[in-house]
Amino acid sequence: MAMGTKGGTVKAASGFNAVEDAQNLRKAMKGLGTDEDSIINILAYRSTAQRQEIRTAYKTNIGRDLIDDLKSELSGNFEQGAGTDEGCLIEILTSRTTAEIQRIKETYQLQYGRSLEDDICSDTSFMFQRVLVSLLAGGRDEGNYLDDNLMRKDAQELYEAGEKKWGTDEVKFLTVLCSRNRNHLLHVFDEYKRISQKDIEQSIKSETSGSFEDALLAIVKCMRNKPAYFAERLYKSMKGLGTDDDTLIRVMVSRAEIDMLDIRANFKRLYGKSLYSFIKGDTSGDYKKVLLILCGGDD
Repeated sequence: MAMGTKGGTVKAASGFNAVEDAQNLRKAMKGLGTDEDSIINILAYRSTAQRQEIRTAYKTNIGRDLIDDLKSELSGNFEQGAGTDEGCLIEILTSRTTAEIQRIKETYQLQYGRSLEDDICSDTSFMFQRVLVSLLAGGRDEGNYLDDNLMRKDAQELYEAGEKKWGTDEVKFLTVLCSRNRNHLLHVFDEYKRISQKDIEQSIKSETSGSFEDALLAIVKCMRNKPAYFAERLYKSMKGLGTDDDTLIRVMVSRAEIDMLDIRANFKRLYGKSLYSFIKGDTSGDYKKVLLILCGGDD
């Protein structure tokens, strides 16, 4: 299936003035009580690049840190950042481009004074650690070239590494799924099904387990249809008892400018209800207002 082409719901604001926004944000947070609606009307309608400019202007003109002020004035999910669970690591490292992964590593090093790879290695183990390190290396071929012989060889070797033998050669799965380009992998998945009579996702589920299985499945899903993968992440974050706020916020914020319209279309196709209606029924307060703006409307 083709990757998303509809784009995001959040665009750069026209007539943007970072200094004016910074001053209005300070006004909304000064004195008794906080004017949450004013904060929402500024930050939720600006692009990521514009929000960075506002943060700089806030520090330059007001002499305070915008993030610190927002944290002291707001509470709970409205000011919440991303989580650091295994699902978060899998989602980010399997869905980002090589350039994005490079920027993440550089930002992490600047912010924490440590390498992301060292922290991943100290917090994970075995094959799960190895797949994350492979993805973090950012060595995936991002071209479109298809070598039929290599494609058939990869499919055959994956079959022999899993379905055909007693025990699983996990390294073979890791090597193919973490290094080949998307076009190549989509053809490998088709050829694999022809050889083994099983979908690659079924084989991964029967041959692997735990977080390693989750990571491999996420790679396959992102290669097949990235907006559908994010639609599934959003659905699972809201269904059942309680909401996984970290995942819900992270996906909505990080994809709003990129492919939220495609995520919305896939959500409706997969679950029969609009993403907007799901968020409306599952969240509350200022947090809900921001998410509904990022969603960009009902389907």
